[in-house]
Amino acid sequence: MPFLEAVRLALTQIRVQKLKSFFTLVGVTIGVMFLIAIVSIVEGMSTYMEEDFVGKLMGVNSFELRRFPNINIGNTTDEMWREYMRRPPIEDVDLDPVREALPPGSRWAIATGSRDLRAESKYGPSRQVSGSAVDGDYFAIKKLDLDHGRLIAPQEFESGAPVVVVGQDIKEKLFPDVDPVGRELRLNGLPYRVVGVAAKRGSLFGSMSLDNFIVAPLNSPLRRVTQPRGVLNVIMVQSPSGEDMTEAMERVRTVMRSRHKLRPAQPDNFALQTSESALAFWDKIKGYLTIAGVILPLVGLVVGAIVIMNIMLVAVAERTREIGIRKSLGARRRDILSQFLVESATLSTFGAIAGIGLGFALAAAFGGVSGMRVSVAPWSIGAGVLLGISVGMVAGIYPASRAARLDPIEALRQE
Repeated sequence: MPFLEAVRLALTQIRVQKLKSFFTLVGVTIGVMFLIAIVSIVEGMSTYMEEDFVGKLMGVNSFELRRFPNINIGNTTDEMWREYMRRPPIEDVDLDPVREALPPGSRWAIATGSRDLRAESKYGPSRQVSGSAVDGDYFAIKKLDLDHGRLIAPQEFESGAPVVVVGQDIKEKLFPDVDPVGRELRLNGLPYRVVGVAAKRGSLFGSMSLDNFIVAPLNSPLRRVTQPRGVLNVIMVQSPSGEDMTEAMERVRTVMRSRHKLRPAQPDNFALQTSESALAFWDKIKGYLTIAGVILPLVGLVVGAIVIMNIMLVAVAERTREIGIRKSLGARRRDILSQFLVESATLSTFGAIAGIGLGFALAAAFGGVSGMRVSVAPWSIGAGVLLGISVGMVAGIYPASRAARLDPIEALRQE
């Protein structure tokens, strides 16, 4: 029997027996729906972690030299924290040796930081803000674009002028009805002049704002309230390419191990953090979630396969006389076998297609409620359709073989 003819007969049976076909589709539809939804949510979370969470906190092809990792995704034990606290700090005197070791074309920046500065203006209520005293190519590495105003000038960096670039939250909350550029902002009681407003950066996890910050020159008075004298929070390095970044990291590691007088067998007592190292734990979790997202829907597909097999067995019993007539008119065993196999596969394929649509809707609903990004993985669509066809074929083998083995004379006696 031609394949298209077998599909036509299968569609005819689906149209004639609508209720039975619906119940046949349910198991496959639910299994594929959860496959698409779970994989889409996991892919969306992965994109979010890579582009928003780490991507906005660290620059492209860049790494950070810190006393200990700034981004700890996973379980940081008390013992690990105690080891972190025993490490020597990153200091001003480390900058020149690190900078001299960098390959040509590398950018660098240094920063101190505090998350509990009190910011005040005469135009709005005071609020807690994050503040950084910086030097070098900080704005370029962090890709801090301007909404309006200007960046801190080189001479202001050199002299430690009391000027700041502020985030959008500062503009909206402390200068609600006026342009902050050129106006006074007090940080822990010290006066600063706003010279620029950064472009909006959004938030992390829907609640952690990336726009509630101020940036001032390293030598400005802000440094005294953000870090102990001579201590740096971070040295940032950005390379022209990934290969250059690897070389730069090894050079910086060599310099710092020498400065900290570490023997070859001793581990680093500093952190060189990249986006990949920050996401290492997440990648592990993502692998487990993806596997779970594939395995758990298989339960629904197994149930769907059992339902399809039972309904196809009932269909064979109900259509015994039809099978006898077809065999008496010359239909071969393989024609009967292919008819029922195609019918079973067609049913489950329709269920898979419906499951893909419902999976999209479920993932979108989750994204709308949670505020998290969802991203449909193209491979999951192909996997859903392939699973639908496979479940139908596997579930239809036994009923189809029973139909193909029926004796035509005995079949014709059936009423």
